[in-house]
Amino acid sequence: MRISEAERRQAVQDIRSSEDIVIELLRNARDARASQIFVASSREGDTRSFTVVDDGDGIPPSMHRRVFDSRVTSKLDTSHLDKWGIHGRGMALFSISENAELAIVQDSLPGLGASIRVLTDLKKVGERKDQSTLPRFIKGEGSEVAIRGPRNIARCCFEFAIEARNSCRVRLGSPTEIAAALYAYGCASLSELDRMFCSDPAKLPLAKRLATAQDPADFAVIAAGLGLEISQRSARRILDGDIDPAFDLLEAVVIESAGGSEKPKAAARRSNAAFGPSPSFDQIDIDSLKRSTMRAFAGFAGRYYLSDDVEPSVRVERGRMVVSVPLVVSDDAS
Repeated sequence: MRISEAERRQAVQDIRSSEDIVIELLRNARDARASQIFVASSREGDTRSFTVVDDGDGIPPSMHRRVFDSRVTSKLDTSHLDKWGIHGRGMALFSISENAELAIVQDSLPGLGASIRVLTDLKKVGERKDQSTLPRFIKGEGSEVAIRGPRNIARCCFEFAIEARNSCRVRLGSPTEIAAALYAYGCASLSELDRMFCSDPAKLPLAKRLATAQDPADFAVIAAGLGLEISQRSARRILDGDIDPAFDLLEAVVIESAGGSEKPKAAARRSNAAFGPSPSFDQIDIDSLKRSTMRAFAGFAGRYYLSDDVEPSVRVERGRMVVSVPLVVSDDAS
């Protein structure tokens, strides 16, 4: 048997479920030295969809198709062993592509991270029936913690997040929740000026691009470029702060005592502290921020016939500060 055929048959055997796919995608992002990994997962009928966005090393355009070939990798590191086996041989994405209906690099550039999208037919590649149950963490009499619950997509992501806790953070949710998380992450890491005056979001890291969206239509277009198909209505709700971002899995781990019978509350799991705590700010500093914002806004307002005689509002929510400036047409415009 030729080596290529043997590798193809082995690849088909390596991926048996959606859970196998998500672990390989997470390991791929980790090996690309990602510190932030966003996993969007959804199901429609018999189709399972994954989109994984990370802030890792990225993939050169010339490699976008080749990374799905056997023994091809864009990483320079050698293979290594983790709790799921050997990784880094250039076989993970090949194995996924051999089992998936679609496996593509949605977008990636060196240094800007990557977005990989995978679609599978659940009649060919199955998954656990119970995908809604989150794992429970039970502390025994000693120091060991047992993980309880079905070995579904969520549990696999939690286990990976715990295993890789010293190198990266993982968020898991629906495409809309992941889009909200990417927006919040971008807002937390880009200045207001960088967001407002960015002329080409494609030059920014993928994980920060949604923060530059100026309206729901723009937001939906940028999200689609990342492999996240969301409606303009959902985009509007994200921009208005009506949709909670996908939560950081490490922040959602609640360890129960062995004798406890109460399950962790959903509110405790879906922590809004994914981007750090929200400190209290002195009103003097808030007023100073407002004045600085108005100085920066003055030139912008003049070019677009907007009044600069307005007062910004400042609010702190979900680990981020939001500064809003009312847009009022200047009397000079008439």
